Amino acid sequence: MAIERVGIVGAGQMGNGIAHVFAVAGYDVLMTDVSADALAAALAQIDRNLERQVSRDIITAETKAAAMRRITSTQTLIDLGDTDLIIEAATERETIKAAIFEDLVPHLKPDTILTSNTSSISITRLASRTDRPERFMGFHFMNPVPIMQLVELIRGIATDEPTFRACQDVVEKLGKTSTASEDFPGFIVNRILMPMINEAIYTLYEGVGSVKSIDTSLKLGANHPMGPLELADFIGLDTCLAIMNVLHDGLADTKYRPCPLLTKYVEAGWLGRKTQRGFYDYRGDTPVPTR
Repeated sequence: MAIERVGIVGAGQMGNGIAHVFAVAGYDVLMTDVSADALAAALAQIDRNLERQVSRDIITAETKAAAMRRITSTQTLIDLGDTDLIIEAATERETIKAAIFEDLVPHLKPDTILTSNTSSISITRLASRTDRPERFMGFHFMNPVPIMQLVELIRGIATDEPTFRACQDVVEKLGKTSTASEDFPGFIVNRILMPMINEAIYTLYEGVGSVKSIDTSLKLGANHPMGPLELADFIGLDTCLAIMNVLHDGLADTKYRPCPLLTKYVEAGWLGRKTQRGFYDYRGDTPVPTR
């Protein structure tokens, strides 16, 4: 099946980034969200990000204009019924994702491929809520999508080979690199990355080092471009907690227990950059550690 028209569910940071790269690659994109404000903000963000690429000679002004013309938006989920590939990029809560797929299924073409950008939730479980588990898989982009090269492709237990190959071909057309992961909690990247971030939070929680000391140590001692606490703020502490809970519940191993300090920050609504406070306070000109 030729994939030409792509539906994206969710206009947040991941959804608008995915729309951006698909439009630049020549796909027609229909982005949906329950919020008109979120859709307007997403389109404005895509425009700014494309303009940044033009200023850096990554793309031409003509490419930007063509990409913006390829993106349309809707608040009506069932409008995605005529798309060839759907990528769900809603919040990292299984109940919300499952409800989206259940609402979508009655309106889809028989050969539409369904995928989720989930960073940790079982693809097999999500697929079981649809009428096409063989045409369902994980399509996990890294953040920020226009910059990061990797896409994790995750097969559920029923995902067939043509679906996997079709998604692999799409990743290649996007100019990105795919890796194949089995359907285990956290897949590859977050199975390794999130416990590291969680351990950094434990290191802070136990008083081994300050926020600044921990981040500086990993940047200069391990050559990481961002410290683990700075990275956690960038990802969103609520997302970090959700992934650690999936790892802890799914693998039944205490080494994946979320740090209580991470839970406390999320309960306080200090979720990182998106709320202006997390392990750093972003409300001033320069981020300031909160501990």
